[in-house]
Amino acid sequence: MSKMIALAGNPNSGKTSVFNELTGASQYVGNWPGVTVERKAGRLKKNKEIQLQDLPGIYSLAPYTPEERVARKYLLQGAYDAIVNVVDGTNLERNLYLTTQLLELGQPLVLAVNMMDLLQKADKKINLDKLSYAAGLPVVGVSALKKKRLDELVKKALQPLTVESLSYPTYDPRLEAALQELADVLGQRLPQVGQRFYLVKIFERDSEILASLPLDPLQKKEIEEIIQLTEKIFKDDSESIIVNERYQWIERVLKMATVTTQNFELSISDKIDQVVTNRILALPIFALVMWGVYYLSIQTVGTMATDWVNDVLFGTWVPTLAESGMNAVQIAPWLQSLVLDGIIGGVGAVLGFLPQLVVLFFCLALLEDCGYMSRIAFVMDRLFRKFGLSGKSFIPMLIATGCGVPGVMASRTIENEADRRLTVMVTTFMPCSAKLPIIALIAGAFFPHASWVAPSSYFVGISAIVLSGIALKKTKLFAGDPAPFIMELPNYHFPQWRNIFYHTLERGKAFVKKAGTIIFVSSVVVWFLANFNWRMEMTAEGQSILADLGRVIAPFFAPLGWGHWQGAVASIMGLVAKENVLGTFGVLFQGLGEVSDNAHEVWPQMQAAFTPVAAYSFLIFNLLCAPCFAAMGAIAREMNHKKWTAIAIGYQCTLAYVVSFIVYQVGHVWFEGGSMGIGFGLGVLAALILIYFIVRTPKKVQLPETVKAATLVKELK
Repeated sequence: MSKMIALAGNPNSGKTSVFNELTGASQYVGNWPGVTVERKAGRLKKNKEIQLQDLPGIYSLAPYTPEERVARKYLLQGAYDAIVNVVDGTNLERNLYLTTQLLELGQPLVLAVNMMDLLQKADKKINLDKLSYAAGLPVVGVSALKKKRLDELVKKALQPLTVESLSYPTYDPRLEAALQELADVLGQRLPQVGQRFYLVKIFERDSEILASLPLDPLQKKEIEEIIQLTEKIFKDDSESIIVNERYQWIERVLKMATVTTQNFELSISDKIDQVVTNRILALPIFALVMWGVYYLSIQTVGTMATDWVNDVLFGTWVPTLAESGMNAVQIAPWLQSLVLDGIIGGVGAVLGFLPQLVVLFFCLALLEDCGYMSRIAFVMDRLFRKFGLSGKSFIPMLIATGCGVPGVMASRTIENEADRRLTVMVTTFMPCSAKLPIIALIAGAFFPHASWVAPSSYFVGISAIVLSGIALKKTKLFAGDPAPFIMELPNYHFPQWRNIFYHTLERGKAFVKKAGTIIFVSSVVVWFLANFNWRMEMTAEGQSILADLGRVIAPFFAPLGWGHWQGAVASIMGLVAKENVLGTFGVLFQGLGEVSDNAHEVWPQMQAAFTPVAAYSFLIFNLLCAPCFAAMGAIAREMNHKKWTAIAIGYQCTLAYVVSFIVYQVGHVWFEGGSMGIGFGLGVLAALILIYFIVRTPKKVQLPETVKAATLVKELK
């Protein structure tokens, strides 16, 4: 008979590693909160009748985050036979807080103490039998990394456990008396399963739980009177009372179960953290690490492979083979042009960057899996908080250097709604992998001997994020202090190569899939529009449909320095996918067939169409404007509101246009000897307006007391 087991646990407890080992599923394992946003399912490798639900990593069942809401809703529905609570054996006090709430659900529960190998290595001991007795539930010590005792865990979870055999934590007699009074008031309105959980949440004034019960006004009044009386007795608010009582229970359990030793030596992870999280050394070390990552992926190993793909594979072999094959079967010239110039020229220009991206993805996955990425978020919180952002905002931005879509989705880990929306708005300012070809094109064609151009792209993105955070935090929409950053730092460990290779493969596949679908179709569309006129006759690109459409919108971009149809069309096509910018230029400049990684074949045409300052303006606009359609879709999903989506996209496009306008109008006069006309004056005025919004002193926004109280409770937790 089929059975269902729910896996629950804190982030970084090894829960997803347990899931992977038991099911054989290759789910990505990361080291920051909320990697598994959606719950994943899988069947046991050794028994396909047993299904596992991998719930998101959460710290509690309070509905503060999307992860907690997903997990709580599933656990309250009770559509499972048992819960396996995976806890980090090296940090039981923090992990057992969730266990206290799972026990209150009244469902069969097994505690899996993970990382027993690390405990042994640190010469620390836990008496699992005493832990089981004190906590009142079955306990199994496991090691997901070493694959030890996982089968025993499954057997224990499948043993017929009755609700009567489990017990829930008992607290101060005064609190227990208050909970009993609540039970008397509620009577039959309490659900049959999980009554203890509902009573505690009602005492905490959980709005969702209270709204789910059919209470009349008299009952609501009696409940509030009981809570207020208990708060006066304890001289504390109800949520803080529960938090304190939970930790006192955990302290009693650990006092009985842990075997204390006199070994107070720092662990290896602690010694490493003394260096990499040092107030002075942390940022230089991070900069050095990221320099190494990009040096390997962009300048050395990745570039060598990319050069071969562009120059040999798509530069010679594929075009030659395709052309000879089409000549052999006498394919029409227009169809040959479509294949060679449109498909191979457009898609090939993008696929040429795949080796660089694979090396980049591999390096980032390595840092994530060994535990270093969590330290980066911790270090960056000190810096980001000064700009009105949380350290958790750094994680989406770091992911966005690979792709904006998962970067935007990673913002779900931010509890504060205003902080989360602000992060969604600014995350895609970071240059993603799809923007690297644009950077390489502009840097190579116009600034071949200037090493500052490519790094300046990242500086512009980071500056846009920081200055946007400062300016937007001074508006009513985003006012308030950043949410407190609470995050566990997992121990350093040797990376699991299977997870790293799988993560690299998944990101690479996503890039190829994009090139094989969106970019393929758009390359064909661009080729068609660039080679046919309105009478459906093949013509030169200057008289094509695309040229006519480009000329209509080109005047809009003229103040930015590139009011010609080629630049306008390339930017618009970049909204489909940023990789399209290079592919579009490759198609528009006909007869090239294929362009290399930095598109040096189109440099002469680019130099004729752009001045250096105009080219840099073009680069800035495409770095800061609205991202590709896929990322815009992710923004719409995360905002979950049409108004907020419009605000985000509108802000990105407006900022990109204004900054590019300033760069060209001021730079053209400063560096290229242009005249000081109206454009220069407007550029200076626009710069002054931006500076004003950054440095101005905002009006104080008074937060409601309920928001302050909720923030205080989160800090206590």
